Parts: sequence; C-alpha cells; structure tokens
Amino acid sequence: MAIKSRLGAIALSVGVAAMLGGCGILPAAGPSSGDINSGQTASGPEHVVVKLNPDIVSAVAEFGQPSFVGTFADKRPPPDILFGVGDVLTITIFEAAAGGLFIPAESGTRPGNFVTLPNQPIDSAGNISVPYAGAVKAAGRTQGQVQKQIVDALKNRAIEPQVVVALATQNTSLISVLGEVNTPNRFAAFPAGEHLLDAITRAGGIKGQGWDTVVELERGGKRAIAPFASLIHDPRNNIWAHPNDTIYVFREPQTFLAFGAAGQQGQFAFDDWKISLAEAVGKAGGLLDVQADPASVYVYRREPKDLVAKLGVDVAAYEGPTIPVIYSINFRDGAGYFLATRFAMRDKDVLFAANAPSVEITKFMDFINTVNTTAYNGVLTASELQTLRLQIAHH
Repeated sequence: MAIKSRLGAIALSVGVAAMLGGCGILPAAGPSSGDINSGQTASGPEHVVVKLNPDIVSAVAEFGQPSFVGTFADKRPPPDILFGVGDVLTITIFEAAAGGLFIPAESGTRPGNFVTLPNQPIDSAGNISVPYAGAVKAAGRTQGQVQKQIVDALKNRAIEPQVVVALATQNTSLISVLGEVNTPNRFAAFPAGEHLLDAITRAGGIKGQGWDTVVELERGGKRAIAPFASLIHDPRNNIWAHPNDTIYVFREPQTFLAFGAAGQQGQFAFDDWKISLAEAVGKAGGLLDVQADPASVYVYRREPKDLVAKLGVDVAAYEGPTIPVIYSINFRDGAGYFLATRFAMRDKDVLFAANAPSVEITKFMDFINTVNTTAYNGVLTASELQTLRLQIAHH
C-alpha cells in the first residue's frame, strides 16, 4: 500500500505540473483561452488581441473589402479619345461653293460640295497626309484638334473649308478584358465612355458565379483588385473604364478555416461574396455544447497597420504594413451574437473556438487515472516515472 500511495503521489504531482504548466503533455486542438488572451507567443510573430465591441466592429467595417476607389480615386469620365499611331482616319472636306480647291466649277457634277479622301493611316511619325495641307500631326490629338489644323492649313486656298475627321479603324485606345469571361477580347473604347461592368458585358460577361470572381484593373502602371460582386453592390467600385485599360477577371473562391471546439473542422467556402462571423460559425457546425467555451471564440487575420492604430493599439513597435490580430468575441453574452452578425469575415480568416475550462479539468483527471492505473498495475517502472517527470520539468 505504501508503494501504491507513493506512486499515486508521484502521478498526482506529475498531473498537477502538466495542468498548471500549460505544456503539451495534455492533448489539445489549439491554445487555451488564457494563452491567447495573454498575447504572448513562444514562436510566432508578435500579435494583438482585440475584444470585439460595437466601436471595433464599426472601425473594421469601414475598411471593408478591397476596392478600386482608393487606387483610382478620379471619378470623372475618361478623357477624350486621342488618335494614335496605327489608327486609320477618314477625312471629308467641305467647301462653301463649287469652283474651289476641291469642288469642280461645273455644276451638277456631284451631289454635294465635299470630297472624301482615301483613308489615311497615322504613320510612325504620328502624321497623316492631306492634299494642299501637307503632313498633319494626328497622334496624341483629338478629333477636333485634327479638324482645326486641317482647316487652318486650307482656309487661304479653299472656299470656306470645313473638315470632318472620323476613325475608320481604331487600333489604339483599346480596352482589354481577359480571363474568366465568355468572350475575352480587345475592343475600341467608346468615345462617350463606359464603366467596368459595361466593358465586362461587352466581353460576354463572367463565366462563373459572381461571389467567387475577382476583377483586377491595370491602368497607367497601377493595379488594384476588387470582388466582382462589389461592382454591383457598391456602385462606387463600378468606375469608368479608360482607353488602354486591362481588365483581368479570375476566380478565387473565398474560404476560411475552422479549428478547435467547432462542430466541424477544416476549410469552408463562403459561397457568397461576403459572410458574417455568425454565418461562419454556423457553416462550421456551431460550437460543440460539451466542449466549447462560448466566451472564447477567436478570429485570426492580418490587418493594415492604419486600421490597427484606429483600434487603439500602439503600432510603433510593429514592423511592416500589416499586423497579426486576434479578434475575441463572447457568445456567452447574448449581445455577442448581434456583434457577430455585423463582423464580416475575410478571405483566409482562421476561426478558433477554445475549450471550456471544465474540459481541461476532465482531461487532467483522465490523465491522472491513466497514470495511476498504469503505476498500480506495475507496468510503469521507476525509470519511466523519472522520464515523465523530466518531460514536465522541461515544459
């Protein structure tokens, strides 16, 4: 009996050390709520723990999904289309009366006092050739500017000349729409302008569902992306398309990971262009009634440093443009569910539900029972006990 008591005391001391030390002796699906809330880390990057409240949720919502508004802030319609090298122009010259430079003196020889020149391609020097006007600069100019230059060159020789210049073939000032659209194409920009959705429609529309489709816009050396659905739900993102824009449409299903005491663990698709934290918990099967601590549910993500500063965190010690943030929500408080419906999940978020303290106690008692049973049955040797104690001391 003395030996059994001694072994039992050793097993109890080992178990207490395992529970109080918070080491890896007891099995777990992740950190405890105490480990997370302490904000300390042994191997990962320094992070911030933020408790969700109405002000925090509102501040996070202001940053929203990626958008075109910040990168392409100019809301004005696109500028007038400029002719470019390779465009082909049609030039029609009118005179006020017959007998001028282009219109014969004989009456009735033509239905109107005008002449249409052969189509004029803009050469590599940016010019077109007009009789009696010579080389006329066209590249980089608007329709009105080219018309005026021709009139100025002819007005001392023709009879009150008027000129109409039109694009016969537009080979520059094009818009490219590529990727997951039904008819990828490169087409001429409309002089009146069009929005991004109009351009995508001209390319046959998107192939897949809108919620897993992303649009990338490249313009003048700048790039930005936005979910396709945001172009519809937030008209500010449906900005004007400009000549020489490249619009790339691709599919990128939005997902989140769920771990810990959730009903199901693994990767889950949004199946919508945005979902709330409450919906994410529901997709993951809710919280396990016999295991989860509803007061300790967490969302892991990286946030822009500007946003973290707005959350009241001193960001001076953090390097880089983003900071790891762990958002904490308390579902034991009934108001937590209202907050969860307003807190939007982001692509690749990690949702973690911690175990309730009682679960850890149960694990501890099971551990003690296992050690005691093994020791009493004479299976655990003194050497094995010493090894176990060394493991605890190491942790």
